[in-house]
Amino acid sequence: MPGQLDPSRPAPARDDRRPPRPSLLDRLPPVRGRLTAGAPLAPVTWFRVGGAAEVMFRPADVEDLAGFLAACPPDVPVTPIGVASNLLVRDGGIPGVVVRLGRGFADIGTRDGRVVAGAAALDVNVAMVARDAGLSGLEFLAGVPGTIGGGLRMNAGCYGREMADALVELDALDRHGRRHCVPVAEAHLSYRHCGLPEDWIFVGTTFAGTPDAPEAIGQRMAQFTRQREETQPIRARTGGSTFANPPGQKAWALIDRAGCRGLRLGGAVVSEKHCNFLVNDGAASAADIEGLGEEVRRRVAADSGILLAWEIRRIGLPGTPRANPAIEASS
Repeated sequence: MPGQLDPSRPAPARDDRRPPRPSLLDRLPPVRGRLTAGAPLAPVTWFRVGGAAEVMFRPADVEDLAGFLAACPPDVPVTPIGVASNLLVRDGGIPGVVVRLGRGFADIGTRDGRVVAGAAALDVNVAMVARDAGLSGLEFLAGVPGTIGGGLRMNAGCYGREMADALVELDALDRHGRRHCVPVAEAHLSYRHCGLPEDWIFVGTTFAGTPDAPEAIGQRMAQFTRQREETQPIRARTGGSTFANPPGQKAWALIDRAGCRGLRLGGAVVSEKHCNFLVNDGAASAADIEGLGEEVRRRVAADSGILLAWEIRRIGLPGTPRANPAIEASS
């Protein structure tokens, strides 16, 4: 009968093929900068570990970044990074778009006793420009690794000063590409904390300086640099200070008292030189470093009752699980 299937014949195969899902690159707006799928992140982090960015975006300038943010689908995660000096990228990489600011965001200039710097400017370069202009108060930046943008996000500092002490205003783009110039009093900065929304991307800032002789400023900067070289493992693969200092305490002293100096997990080691630094000996994974940090936190809490807070920012997805190496004490 017409319309009936012959039971003696096999049923026709169903076509379950579906059109391929568009890649993330296909969903992103056009830009003047560079979009790269599967960009490795380990080579650009100070720890030299971690997976890839699903897509890396290097905007040409502020307008390029603003246009991208305004048109980027709202469900796509956007993660800004600088030179990744205080960042641990997990082994599974970072989904969505990683924004890495480059040359178009690195300008530094002075006017009327102020220093204006792009978010990609290196902290030490800002300190040197301020020195050459005879503006003091920014010498501490010579001892802060990384870029201005990362320093703003965590209110970075050292040797008794922090970003908040010298800032006039912060310049940022929100997730919709709108620009905000925020006076420092409205940024709600505190120890290693910025109160502005986490999804804002800093693009620049303005610092205030105090007139002084460039020679005197340079001497103070040189002293900070010597002190850092003498006390920190700055030539190692590290991410800077690992844990924030608890109120009235020094993280390194708590770590030392808990017997963690020289502790090892896989290729990750607690620095013998400064035990608030974790070091990649060349064979570490991000999981080794994070796992060692968690073990340090556990031991410090058991010894002192204080749970250390991570100062290093940890982002991304975990990698493929592997057999965990044992914790080894210093030999």
